[in-house]
Amino acid sequence: MRGHRADWYSCGVNGIEISRRHYLAEVAPGLAGVPHAAALLGPGSEILGYDDEVSPDHDFGPRVQVFYPDHDTVGEFFSGWLGFDPAEGVSVADWLLTPTQIFASLTRGAVFHDPSGELGARRAAISFYPDDIWRYALAAAWRKVGQEESFVARTGSTGDDLGSRVLAARLVRELIRIAFLVERCWAPYGKWLGRAFGELKVAGRLSPLLSSALSATSWRSREEALVAAASLLGSATNDLGLGEALDPSPRQFYTRDIRVVGADRWTCALTAAITDPDLRALLDRLGTRLAIPKIPGTIDQVVDNTDILGDVARCRAASALLGL
Repeated sequence: MRGHRADWYSCGVNGIEISRRHYLAEVAPGLAGVPHAAALLGPGSEILGYDDEVSPDHDFGPRVQVFYPDHDTVGEFFSGWLGFDPAEGVSVADWLLTPTQIFASLTRGAVFHDPSGELGARRAAISFYPDDIWRYALAAAWRKVGQEESFVARTGSTGDDLGSRVLAARLVRELIRIAFLVERCWAPYGKWLGRAFGELKVAGRLSPLLSSALSATSWRSREEALVAAASLLGSATNDLGLGEALDPSPRQFYTRDIRVVGADRWTCALTAAITDPDLRALLDRLGTRLAIPKIPGTIDQVVDNTDILGDVARCRAASALLGL
């Protein structure tokens, strides 16, 4: 590949295509007759397809990962990023201790050559959660909404407009993450969360409501937009058939002049439908006999720190936080 890196974008060529051309023109010819696989996976905005003329200023350029099956480099690569090799199975702990941004970085990107199917098989194994893990992650996501959904109005009604806005933004983020779960898509890290959300099917209806919640100048308007967004996602959750279908209509929060969707109802319905023995044992340890299950969820529902979520060893060491 020749030319200044930023010039490639003016020609409509993105990072994945740059690396594909690099592999075909410069790498593959030198590996003729040598069994191998080749791909572009892992970190980087180009893996998600979001690179642009700004991206070449760091850690960027024509690159390709080459895997030699006789050295088991495919298994080593995935184990290095995940802490386990998907070809050997994915346990409950593996699913819960792996950030969605890591799953996204390994299932997006591009595979340029994979004659044995080793890359494809591992990517398929982590394409999305099995149904019971999906139920658990969704239940925990709704629990996070349930913990704060009444606070936007409560703070606003006391004159704390800044506090109400901060809480609204927190809830918008949690609702966006529910949208990814509903559509069986891995949420990327924060920089690209909004852009990736815009690609979801539900975004066309949900985005205006979330934008209204963020731009509202009164707590009443903020509350109205948030409950409408949560109701939409409640209906979408019902449509998945993962648990008992619930009335998604907004409702009064106890006897207070506050409107909520009653997010914890989905937490209860989804956890009640879980049958996997390992997850049921985890739920029992966490206290599902309570009126509302106190479930922490996945690693990125518990931890919001880039230095942790980007470090496989630290994520794997956080099992106690998740009740594992």
